[in-house]
Amino acid sequence: MTPDPHRYDLDALRSRLLDHGEDADKGEGEVDDSIPQLADADPALCAIALVLPDGTTRTSIDAQVAFSVQSAVKPFLFALALLDTDGAALDRVGIEPTGESFDAIKLESGTGRPPNPMVNAGALLTASLVRGSDTAERDARIAEGLAAFAGRDLSVDEDVAHNEHLLGDRNHALAHLMRAEGTMRVGADDAVAVYARACATLVDAETLAVMGATLACGGVNPRTGRRVVPERVARDVVSVMATCGVYDGSGRWMRAVGIPAKSSVSGAIVLAAPGRLGAAVVSPPLDAQGTSVRGRRASEALSEDLHLHSFAAR
Repeated sequence: MTPDPHRYDLDALRSRLLDHGEDADKGEGEVDDSIPQLADADPALCAIALVLPDGTTRTSIDAQVAFSVQSAVKPFLFALALLDTDGAALDRVGIEPTGESFDAIKLESGTGRPPNPMVNAGALLTASLVRGSDTAERDARIAEGLAAFAGRDLSVDEDVAHNEHLLGDRNHALAHLMRAEGTMRVGADDAVAVYARACATLVDAETLAVMGATLACGGVNPRTGRRVVPERVARDVVSVMATCGVYDGSGRWMRAVGIPAKSSVSGAIVLAAPGRLGAAVVSPPLDAQGTSVRGRRASEALSEDLHLHSFAAR
């Protein structure tokens, strides 16, 4: 019998993770140091949340601790780009996994497209495709869209946004490369600025779980009842999360966890189990693929305990 997720004890799971005796204290996992705010993250932070289709929310200790969403914003930028271009974004960005790092200076051979929307090149492009005639309008549209996914207004850490823009040399290189290929049609610096601000959006584990649940529920926010994106858009986004969301570890992730997900350098992971639930885990120490060490373990436990693996016989 499948356990009832309404009664699942996330604090007990959190304790199991913290009692494992590993992570940063014993050299397993490193906190990202690409900008000062990420380098200063508390390696002991560990929070888990899940949201069910009826809006029921389960949270652990620290599930309301705020952090910048970073790359976990990418599925939602992709969704907004699909919505605002009536699906034409699929002509501008690929959907195949790369087997390379998230910030690899690489575009599709022959097309100049980013390989998929879950790597930095793809997210820079999808952010540029969101409706707006300039950076201010695109910033406002992204803020509005992310708020709809979250079911509440979200703020931006301006210092994080500034440093993401200032120190994002590889993102600037990717944007200029796409401009040279004719793939990106806005200014390179403008594209990086919009993406940097999106990554600096502040969420917590509970909010990110609501956002994942909105995708898992076919584009309807289970808290507000509002349709945020059409069902087809949600399906397309979750499909690409399954194949590309954990970068060059996506195949191993889907074998072991079996839940479409997106990782981030802040240590957050957002999960969307279609028709079942949305979930989020945050713990800053990362593995070599840039995925939270504890987050991976928590996701494996959720998958096993709640029978969430997409390819398991039920």
